Amino acid sequence: MSIFNQKSKFKVKTEVRKVKQAVAPTPERKIATAHRSNGHGSAHGTPRGSPTPSLTLAAKRLQVPQNSNGNRRSPSDTYSRLSPASSSSPAGSSGLLNPGRKRRAPANSRSPATASPVPVLSDSEPGSDDDDDWRDRLDPSKRTKRAHTEDPDRRVRHPKLWAGEGEEEKPRIVHAVDVASLEDRCQPVMKLARDEVGVRLRYPGSKHMERYELVWGKDKIDGAQDIMKVVRLMASVYLTSAEAKPFTDHNNGIYRRLEKSKNTNDGAGFKAALADYNEQLLTLQKKGIIARNIDAMRGVPRELVEFILDQVYDRTVAPKVELLAKYENGSDNVYGELLHPFVSDIFDRTKLSSDKVFVDLGSGVGNVTLQAALERGCESWGCEMMENACNLAEAQKKEFTARCRLWGIAPGKVYLERGDFRKSERTMAALKRADVILVNNQAFTSELNDNLVNMFLDLKIGCKIISLKTFVHGSGNSENDVASSILEVEHHRYPEGYVSWTGASGTFCISTRR
Repeated sequence: MSIFNQKSKFKVKTEVRKVKQAVAPTPERKIATAHRSNGHGSAHGTPRGSPTPSLTLAAKRLQVPQNSNGNRRSPSDTYSRLSPASSSSPAGSSGLLNPGRKRRAPANSRSPATASPVPVLSDSEPGSDDDDDWRDRLDPSKRTKRAHTEDPDRRVRHPKLWAGEGEEEKPRIVHAVDVASLEDRCQPVMKLARDEVGVRLRYPGSKHMERYELVWGKDKIDGAQDIMKVVRLMASVYLTSAEAKPFTDHNNGIYRRLEKSKNTNDGAGFKAALADYNEQLLTLQKKGIIARNIDAMRGVPRELVEFILDQVYDRTVAPKVELLAKYENGSDNVYGELLHPFVSDIFDRTKLSSDKVFVDLGSGVGNVTLQAALERGCESWGCEMMENACNLAEAQKKEFTARCRLWGIAPGKVYLERGDFRKSERTMAALKRADVILVNNQAFTSELNDNLVNMFLDLKIGCKIISLKTFVHGSGNSENDVASSILEVEHHRYPEGYVSWTGASGTFCISTRR
């Protein structure tokens, strides 16, 4: 399948101690993403760069600073993350997002009384540009290249994948209906009666289905849009061109039927198309086609990675995002995050693979830790000290584990530690084996940065450390000259829309243990 033979977007040539501009596509839509403190107060996040026209729930959760012309300054369709070990600066100094504020719904979102609650493709004439874009997204032979890293040692198939035979333990997921339903003051869409909104959705890795209600509510999961994304990703990622045709046919494929029904508020038509999707996917599972195709995969496309992480976040963190509003100004426990594209860029630059160990110092709600495990299949560690962030991280890990089963994908092992990473014995032990370490020290005190340098003495030779600020002091008279003797530092620039606290570009460092 051609989709699994693609190279990363982020091929950037770098030189030691020279600033290079990272090359990345300009986001089509700029949105805020949510979350992360610093286990020592820092935050990195993962964002989503989904090419679909609608906004994710996570992207609506926080209000975003705007430029003078009113345009949003943060990244595209993705969410950010919290982390207590990489910190942001105190309020009023660096303009970091306040995790307690809910994001505004985009200006073009509509109420169910008038039309679909999210932007959708119009049912345009066959020759229109919109129609061509739609066809390119669905036609396997014309798909937009999805950033993807091949790893010959990666085995993507989940060990508990249901391949169409026998019984299967039911995955304990948070169903969409648990967080977006009529009981949550949502309203039916597509002219459905209140007793007609309930539907079920099948995933490629399980016989059990997720329960949805076709409803709309502010800052709630849009069930119809979520379902359509699952259908599109299942067809484009798990099937060959010929196998995907019943789902992607331009004229009467299942995705097109879902799209048309949503555009015309035809709830009955949408439910009929969904029923056909569930039935045809079940047939593919029973024939062993899904299992065979997953066995051939040596990586997970980033679009799918981002969507799975979005699903996990929207069902666990988003409903309780207000809990992340508590952080200490002027301390190492501050809020800010690196977004999904930035994190993927880091993974590319450091050549993180399934046989390596990743550690996030100040992992917040665990977004980056989970992204490393899913995108690269590696052993992934996070350490956070803020209680609310730790609780949400545990909820995310539980949902992440179950949802990976639904998709039939085996992530790397995930370990989330609570407490000060300077005192966590398990974290310290993981650091000694680590190949890549992330620490968002954007607003760390000099004392904490010096503590980290002393910890780096125990790292293995060649270990890569990603940080927002260098650990090497500029002055030759500095009392602490340990960093310059053990670290070789590369300085880089990241483009606009890579972090949650500003829409501007900035700098970061990759330090290598000598």
